[in-house]
Amino acid sequence: MGTALGLFLAARLLGTAVVAAAAWAAGQHPVLLLGRSWDSIWYLRIAGAGYGRSLRFHPDVVHSDLAFFPLYPGLLRGVMELTPLSGPAAGLLVSWTAAGVAACGIWAIGARLHGRAVATVLVLLWGLLPHSVVLSMAYTEPVLTAFAAWSLHAVLTGRWVWAGVLATGAGLARPNGFAVAAAVLAAAAYELWRRRGKVTHRLWTGAALAPLGWAGYVLWVGRRQGDLFGGYFEVQRLWGSRYDFGLGALRFVRHLLLEGDRLVFPMSMVLVAAALLLYGLLAADRAPLPLLVYAGVLLAVAAGGDGFFECKPRFLLPAFPLLLPLACALVRTARARPWHATLVVGALAGLSFAYGAYLVVLAHKPL
Repeated sequence: MGTALGLFLAARLLGTAVVAAAAWAAGQHPVLLLGRSWDSIWYLRIAGAGYGRSLRFHPDVVHSDLAFFPLYPGLLRGVMELTPLSGPAAGLLVSWTAAGVAACGIWAIGARLHGRAVATVLVLLWGLLPHSVVLSMAYTEPVLTAFAAWSLHAVLTGRWVWAGVLATGAGLARPNGFAVAAAVLAAAAYELWRRRGKVTHRLWTGAALAPLGWAGYVLWVGRRQGDLFGGYFEVQRLWGSRYDFGLGALRFVRHLLLEGDRLVFPMSMVLVAAALLLYGLLAADRAPLPLLVYAGVLLAVAAGGDGFFECKPRFLLPAFPLLLPLACALVRTARARPWHATLVVGALAGLSFAYGAYLVVLAHKPL
């Protein structure tokens, strides 16, 4: 695990250094770009003053901070109260720490399924994704991935209570965190069927705990909005986010193909298409059910949701099981043709670092 974590940290530090260099060249401050931009601003405000802020742009366009789940701003507030760090620095500390914990969890899953070599490559690939710059920012994806990876590992090793507790944390981190609960519940249902109902109370406890974080926050927002079951989804609708089974995304893809647009949008289209292909490969490799359900739900949410098309690759960052087929293939290549594998990793690193700097410093589009 030490080698994998070291490679991951090296990749992210190099990526962050490229962002810093680009920021200084553009006359901007890298800490502010990484720690206080886009969604990070909302999380910092929630950490400092709690919920209750809305920006009204139009009767049908209202951005409310209730769209943001509470775990990350809660962690920010705790760090700011216990340390002298500023809000952006606290956000970066939380995210970088969570990214390291997530990398360890991803390695543990990869090692259990395919051995240490594949696990190490899996972690490195995760750190070199085109949108992996988000792992170095004050964003929630590292926190969600940390809870998700260790919850899924707990499922694979039969520790059901831990799986449920960690799934609760994932559900409090992000709206798509319910993918972890779905994976735990699917695995529990399969065990219940396989053992014909003869399961321990720990399985029942883990299954009961898994959805509590996500459901609890959604219901809390609903109660606050006066619509217990629909209030949170109305908040999301007013942000421009809704689930339409991909119809809005397909309309936007048509626009890209016929009219073109800025680099961020076609790149997002390509990355979502690649994720769909990788999911097919993951299913063909007969990956464990919890990983298939978890990655499948994240992919369905990202591909099927309308609004913020440029953010879809970020929504897929926690879907690390999609990288398992690539990690296995790269390990086989490294054993047969080491230089070929080295060139592939180098190309991925170059793309990741350059595109990450472009996204943060130059694109001026929501991440």
